Amino acid sequence: DVANRDLEIRGAGSLLGTEQSGMAARVGFDLYMRMLKKAVRQLRGLDLPMVPRTNVLLPKGEGSIEIKGADGISHAFKIPEDYIQDEKERYQAENVARLGESTAKLVNLTAEWKEKYGPLPVNLQLKLKTMHLHACTRRLGIDLIGLADNGEGRIDCILRSPGLRPRHIEEIAPSLPKGVMIKGLDAVFPPRFCRNGEEGEIRGGMRFNIQSTFIGEDEDDSDDWDALDQEETEAMEDISSAFDIREIDEVDIDKYPRFVIRNFGKIAVGQRVDVLLKLLLGAAKVVYEKQEKEKEEAKVAAELREKRTQMKKTKLLMDKEDRILLDYSGLAE
Repeated sequence: DVANRDLEIRGAGSLLGTEQSGMAARVGFDLYMRMLKKAVRQLRGLDLPMVPRTNVLLPKGEGSIEIKGADGISHAFKIPEDYIQDEKERYQAENVARLGESTAKLVNLTAEWKEKYGPLPVNLQLKLKTMHLHACTRRLGIDLIGLADNGEGRIDCILRSPGLRPRHIEEIAPSLPKGVMIKGLDAVFPPRFCRNGEEGEIRGGMRFNIQSTFIGEDEDDSDDWDALDQEETEAMEDISSAFDIREIDEVDIDKYPRFVIRNFGKIAVGQRVDVLLKLLLGAAKVVYEKQEKEKEEAKVAAELREKRTQMKKTKLLMDKEDRILLDYSGLAE
């Protein structure tokens, strides 16, 4: 391609060659790039990746917005025809609800519906509760939810979140009541994240010490310093294929970071969405607010950089014009 051809003609120069300067010369190119990567990781904020949708595999389709009907066709969230009678408006409203990024946006949307179309029917209220749940799960990076036997005679609810890291919990918890994760919602991490080489847990309702239990990402001194990036790439691939899963047993769940709700099997059918929503809502709200704030700060910083760049260009142009005027003045004399 053009870039490779350019390198062939001009050479890679100092960037990829052995001749380096500054920090890269003092520590070596490989170590410099590792230090740079770690610095970028520390500056990236609450980067828990949002997933496009969550595959909920609870019995009787509870909590799912994609349920196959008798005709074999997948029926997503639908608004009753007798509530919004205009077909175009109804489809529009359904799409906006499906794309809701937060429960706050869904609340605002339903307020608009009430004002325009009247009180919400009971069946629509139940569907919207499920939409609120999915807004939370997508924000928390949860791509798969199902029930699993914990081996002790109890059924737990597993909420897989491939992009979840201990540092995310460390950043979320202080903004929650009592400065800890919600009681009843535990975060579980595979052995590769833990100092003792065994599975690690952060129990909801309890204080924790990230540094003593989990390996910090800035401690990675292995030769393969791209390992973390590779793992994150694989996590995104898992997320993209989650919706093809039909049973939670198809997945080796122990390989993934996840939230766990213990003894979920005791919760009656019809109440499970309420319990999930109650446990996830606080953390999802914190993540949404922090990420929106970081997005706004990044936007302001980018605008400031653009203004500074423009000011420099203007100054250079003015300096050039001044030099031209001086040259003309010299000639006139």
